Amino acid sequence: MNVQFDKVKTLNALLFVANRVQRKDFHKIFKVIYFADRQHLADWGRPITGDTYIAMDAGPVPSRLYDMLKIVRGDSYLPDTEGLGRYFQVENWMYVRPLVDADLNSLSANEQEALSDSIEKYASLSYGEIKEKSHDVAWRSTARDFSISWDSIAREAGLDADELECVNEYAKMTAALS
Repeated sequence: MNVQFDKVKTLNALLFVANRVQRKDFHKIFKVIYFADRQHLADWGRPITGDTYIAMDAGPVPSRLYDMLKIVRGDSYLPDTEGLGRYFQVENWMYVRPLVDADLNSLSANEQEALSDSIEKYASLSYGEIKEKSHDVAWRSTARDFSISWDSIAREAGLDADELECVNEYAKMTAALS
């Protein structure tokens, strides 16, 4: 599946979640966004962020979002040339402190709904509970520290072969128009 990463949506998904969950650690935010991406893919044929999820020990980790957090945290090989630090800070190595709310004009109503639903379902879960739920078939079928295919995530979301074919055709058409 050809999925395009969207940095603006990813930043705003981070801000949306971080402003609405009590525990703002990387793990919680990563999993809430993963479940929202997965559900949005099932409902609308595309994820919200388009990030590449890596099968880490604690579950799927959105690679580029993690890179953004490391840039602000100060342990990335990349400097903060885009000014990410004006949107959020990282405290105590793994807690996000949002400095602004998400730009809701950057997230469609259905993307906001997917994020809100994910927050409602998963934000109150303990570290162990959300870790267990994120260790789904897509995660289990991927070697540790490798990227989880969007096809696997789509199947995990409940898409059958015909639906997956439609999603792939839509992704090809969208990429061709870009």
